Amino acid sequence: MLYPIELRFKLFSFAQRITAHDAAGVELLHIKQKMFKLKEQVDVFRDSSQKHLLFRIAADRMIDFSANYSFTDATGNSWGGVRRQGMRSFWAAQYEVMQDGLVDMEIQEESPLKKVIESLLGEIPVLGFIAIYLLNPSYIVNAPNGTPLLRLTKKPAVFEGRFVLEKLSDFSEDDELRSLLALVMVVLLERKRG
Repeated sequence: MLYPIELRFKLFSFAQRITAHDAAGVELLHIKQKMFKLKEQVDVFRDSSQKHLLFRIAADRMIDFSANYSFTDATGNSWGGVRRQGMRSFWAAQYEVMQDGLVDMEIQEESPLKKVIESLLGEIPVLGFIAIYLLNPSYIVNAPNGTPLLRLTKKPAVFEGRFVLEKLSDFSEDDELRSLLALVMVVLLERKRG
């Protein structure tokens, strides 16, 4: 993959769709969130034609407070998953990327103070809109030893959501793809912020 990778979605759409493009503008993935499902389900396609399903992300429960989201490829093989840290996410968003039942990587919000300020100012009509536009969260993917691997940053945008993913260290292609799938879920779960 050619970094930085840009994830874009429309803020005011009925069915949530995200497109991922690399630095050369080539579409890498087209993500479609299923509507009206009791358990969250996300389909990841090769492109916007939606002819070639690559992965499916599915929640293990209806309420996503501490849900686990499993990744399976088009043939049904397990690719791991991501787990949201429910209580710990009140202060700052935290997720664990899993492989074979073990924590493979961690995703953490870089600046918890932004979340607190955004929560406080977000309730004030005009000031809240400005705060949400200016206080853009960023998330860091760390290896188990603490090495930063990727950074996902929300960019200011009015009518669309825009995230940019930067690579900070080299690591395996499978872990790179697994972390990208996990970050797709982070974007879907945290998209209303900033």
